[in-house]
Amino acid sequence: MATDSSANDLLVTWYRERIGDPSTEDEVMGYWIFVLGTLLGILGILLLIPSEPASAIRGWAVVTAALGLSLLLAGSIIRLPLREYSSLLVFVGVLATIAGIIWFLVAYPDNWRPQSSPIIVVYALGLLLMTFGGVFAPLLTTRAEEEVSKLQDQLADTIADETDLASVIGDLRAAIADAKADEADLARELDTLRAELSDTTADEADLAGQLRTLRESQARFELYADAGGEWRWRLRHRNGNITATSGEGYTQKHNAQNGIASIRRDAHGAAVTLIAEEAELPPEDEPFEPVEDRESQATFEAYEDNAGEYRWRLRHDNGHILADGGEGYDSRSNLTRAIDSVTEYVGPAQYLRFDPTAFEIYQDAASEWRWRLVHRNGNILADGGEGYSRYHDARRAVDRIQDDLDTLAFEVFEDNAGEYRWRLQSTNDRIVADSGEGYTDRGEAKNAVERVENYAPDADVLDVTPAAFEVYEDAGGEWRWRLRHRNGNIIADSGEGYADRSGTWDAIESVKTNAPGAPTEDI
Repeated sequence: MATDSSANDLLVTWYRERIGDPSTEDEVMGYWIFVLGTLLGILGILLLIPSEPASAIRGWAVVTAALGLSLLLAGSIIRLPLREYSSLLVFVGVLATIAGIIWFLVAYPDNWRPQSSPIIVVYALGLLLMTFGGVFAPLLTTRAEEEVSKLQDQLADTIADETDLASVIGDLRAAIADAKADEADLARELDTLRAELSDTTADEADLAGQLRTLRESQARFELYADAGGEWRWRLRHRNGNITATSGEGYTQKHNAQNGIASIRRDAHGAAVTLIAEEAELPPEDEPFEPVEDRESQATFEAYEDNAGEYRWRLRHDNGHILADGGEGYDSRSNLTRAIDSVTEYVGPAQYLRFDPTAFEIYQDAASEWRWRLVHRNGNILADGGEGYSRYHDARRAVDRIQDDLDTLAFEVFEDNAGEYRWRLQSTNDRIVADSGEGYTDRGEAKNAVERVENYAPDADVLDVTPAAFEVYEDAGGEWRWRLRHRNGNIIADSGEGYADRSGTWDAIESVKTNAPGAPTEDI
């Protein structure tokens, strides 16, 4: 039954606060009508007790009690989950009882005759209608009959819409006819695209051959520390001749690496061999064989593991495993591409040593380039805090840190979580690095700052070459290497640990020597 919106909201709120969540609004309305009927009935009885016969009070007592009985019965029925026709009978019954009550007010007391008054008949008829709507009507019908009635209405609507559906079907048939008419044109365009794709594939093969030619080199860079402790490089041809030298020493190794990077733009594919001391440099006239011309003493073994994934490992002719992929691939073609990547990158790959720290430049999930200073124990000592759209921008940010660290200001502060952090600011107050993590007290944060000041200037950096060898000490105290692409992916790893660092360097040189020309066989 409909009511005023604001009043209805208030009644619903009271019902929910005092009784519970109602299933329907009729449940709430029926309850409050029942309450009103009960109060009116009690009031009528209280007025009847002290009233005199044929008095005005006696008349109002009868009216109040009669109205209370009508509302009490109506409220009880309205609360029930009845059908629409039952609610309609209750509404008509309430109107009949109200009509009888109004008639009583007009007739009382002059024309009131309880023994034969039609007023009682009208009032009783209203109560009977309400009783029938709430009790007997639901018993005479079933939900199945109601569902049948609804289905008949739906069927009538469906038949009425048949013409519209036929029109839609006609439009669809016309569209299909147009599509078939265009099929020949689409087939011709597809044939044209296939021909263009075939030409593109042939061009791609030619470009790949040209790139391989560009990567071939008859020289190598040798990076070393001279007797005075300065870093130098020289480019030596396979016949032993010195093709190029740094000409001057560098106080920091990364500056010498930058010099090599500038030469690389005109010397694609030259391998880099790290020589720790000047005294260990080969004689200038000593020739050497480039990796491409050496006969490999190892073989790539391709196999399928117990989990159904394809893997590879590089085995020396003496049976020793030189390297493995570290991860499985879901198809043989992906495995082949992985092996091709190793043979392509191991020769020119730079050396990235965690000694004891190194800068890692990597690409995050949002494809932005970032840098972080990592200790060989895995702890991140510092990071840039922001991403760059290009690799070279991230590399330049690292160079600025290493070159200008003395001119930058460290600030230790307490964050909102009560942890202590540090940040590195430039002269224009721009944040160029931060701790990346919080510390429990200010002393730990200051110690972290000291570690960055000590390690950052001389830390190795992954250079602009496609990949680099990272040498690190694992949790068990063994030395290992991994070949990481500049996008952050691990291309290959040692597969086993070595007791000392020199064993790791020897393993890398063995991979550099044997991987490029190694054949692949299935096992």
